[in-house]
Amino acid sequence: MTYGTDVIITGGGLNGPALGLALARAGMKVTVIDAQPARARAEANFDGRAYALAIASKRLLTAIDVWDRIAGDAQPMLEIKTSDGRPGEGPAPFFLHFEAAEIEDGPMGFMVEDRHLYAAFLAAMEAEPGLTHLPATTVTAQKAGPAGVTVTLSDGRQLSGRVLAGCDGRQSGTAERAGITRTGWGYGQTALVCAVAHERPHDGIAHQFFMPTGPLAILPLKGNRSSIVWSETEDTAKAIAALDDEGFLAVLRPRFGDFLGRIELAGGRFTYPLNLTLANSYTAPRLALVGDAAHGVHPIAGQGLNLGFRDVGALAEVLVEAHRRGEDIGAGDVLERYQSWRRFDSTALALGMDEVNRLFSNDNAVLRAARDIGMGIVGNLPGLRRAFIRQAAGIAGKPARLLTGKPL
Repeated sequence: MTYGTDVIITGGGLNGPALGLALARAGMKVTVIDAQPARARAEANFDGRAYALAIASKRLLTAIDVWDRIAGDAQPMLEIKTSDGRPGEGPAPFFLHFEAAEIEDGPMGFMVEDRHLYAAFLAAMEAEPGLTHLPATTVTAQKAGPAGVTVTLSDGRQLSGRVLAGCDGRQSGTAERAGITRTGWGYGQTALVCAVAHERPHDGIAHQFFMPTGPLAILPLKGNRSSIVWSETEDTAKAIAALDDEGFLAVLRPRFGDFLGRIELAGGRFTYPLNLTLANSYTAPRLALVGDAAHGVHPIAGQGLNLGFRDVGALAEVLVEAHRRGEDIGAGDVLERYQSWRRFDSTALALGMDEVNRLFSNDNAVLRAARDIGMGIVGNLPGLRRAFIRQAAGIAGKPARLLTGKPL
């Protein structure tokens, strides 16, 4: 079989380019197939998407030569405040307060807008000789064989490789064509997403306010701006989304509070239905799933992209080590190493976030009292609080090499 590339990557969001750069910088030949027109997305205005990058994710981006390209647009998160309450009433007496100084690794994370992060990936891909980027292109068919995998592109061309990596999101066509089924459920919630400008500086503090209908995250962006991820029941969210900008702000303000002064919209408004979707296998013959294609999770802790980057680090390490040993990188036993590394961790975290959302997205008096006391206990135990921070930062346990900032 003649190979046009070592690894074919479907999906040009963020995980796909990250995996492509990691592999190409380690000497492999990679093709990234991206359904979106590259420049249009890189030059777009704020589109509602901003990411809380954990420390481990920042280190991975450093190792693949992306971080320096976005450092100037990244807002450090120096503190995280988590509280429980009702709209207009302020937080309950017990809350969690995490500070970066507790882990001695610098900021706990960084907020970066999608447009800046994708533009950095695009520039890095253009500078990488081992990587071919095919924007505005999709895969219409795929076929795995004993020696390799072949995909048919939307322009009629065919491309052959040793491995197909599906980085194409929650409704992954790559997984569906391979016959991989999914387990999941909807939350009956919709995320209302926007950016707001405010009078007072946020001081790099991220806020997570748990309300009976769902959590409200206030995440610091560069300047006096914050990204809002506001979960409401589907019917309520639909009604709020239908309001004009002033009506929308009138509903948001009692939930947001006045601690940052007056707020105004700083861009468009967006809605995203919330659900959990887990692939029942991360691998198939000649195929591996990465990121949302493997595990689409609730945004309650902002871990979606960070989980994807953990997949990237693990899969890149498995493939590069197999390649250097002269193994067939698409062999079943090689890809099983990746699944064994990532599936339990990702599933456990996804289901953990699912339980947290269910616990906090209600107004049951008994549950409110229990969870508030629980937050008070965690908040007063430095060792446990530090463990929470390290886990969220992606630096607990033994991470993949790229997640420590070291190249493969």
